[in-house]
Amino acid sequence: MILTVTLNAALDVTYRVPALVPGATHRVTEVAERAGGKGVNVARVLHTLGDPVIATGLAGGACGTRIRSLLAAEGVREAFVQIAAESRRTVVVAELEAATGLWEPGPTVTPNEWSGFLSRFADLVRGAAVVVLSGSLPPGVPADAYLVLVEAARDAGARTVLDSSGAALRHGLTAGPDLVKPNAEELACLVGQALTRPAAAVDAVRALAARTVVASFGPEGLLARTEQGSWQAFLPHPVAGNPTGAGDACVAALAHGMLHHRPWPERLADAVALSAATVRAPVAGSVDLSDYRRLRRDVTVKEL
Repeated sequence: MILTVTLNAALDVTYRVPALVPGATHRVTEVAERAGGKGVNVARVLHTLGDPVIATGLAGGACGTRIRSLLAAEGVREAFVQIAAESRRTVVVAELEAATGLWEPGPTVTPNEWSGFLSRFADLVRGAAVVVLSGSLPPGVPADAYLVLVEAARDAGARTVLDSSGAALRHGLTAGPDLVKPNAEELACLVGQALTRPAAAVDAVRALAARTVVASFGPEGLLARTEQGSWQAFLPHPVAGNPTGAGDACVAALAHGMLHHRPWPERLADAVALSAATVRAPVAGSVDLSDYRRLRRDVTVKEL
């Protein structure tokens, strides 16, 4: 089983418009509402792939209730811990070939609520082979939350995937997660230098405290440094659409490959194709498996 953790869950609202014009009034052609947050998106993709998955995290208020009910309606198992404050909403205004995101701040979590989550996590992780820790930390959650969760997962015999940023990522790295998935900006911040060449990025990730690093470079694809070797994976053509959730689809593919012990070139090809299929999907965080299969045939994976 894969356990995904979303400490800053969200209610995702997507407004589709022909074109976004600042300062103008828009008639929305379509509205979609989904349970969101990075780990929730990962869980949804894993469920679509047919993997056993449970989504956990923190959820509160009417938005939290809606998040849980939407997951249940999709058939995604959830074990969120209730908090008093209202979970956030994220709004995406999607055009034909672009998207604008508006992220609300997260709810404030009390020390007792955080302690309650740690107890719930200790119960859930005993049944997990892989734990995915994704996204930002809401106010009140300690900056070393991912360090604590990586260590707890390791003690329970589970492998870990970490996808975060800033202080949360830096603290989590000190625990030595099995895989970390920064994007180009996050990786540059971690190593303190601009990364304009794949070779420089490969050298940079060697210093990170993780067994495996898979860095995403948007349309340029993925760069992976693993114990078995280093690879670059990419599509030869750009994919237009809404990039919201593409990184989460990438993480889902990597967790899927970890669960099933797939060879690294296959994991990376899956990750690139699933990410691209998510970009092309009309609703943030969704994926069309037939589109994924078509795109996967075009993915190039080369060893570095």
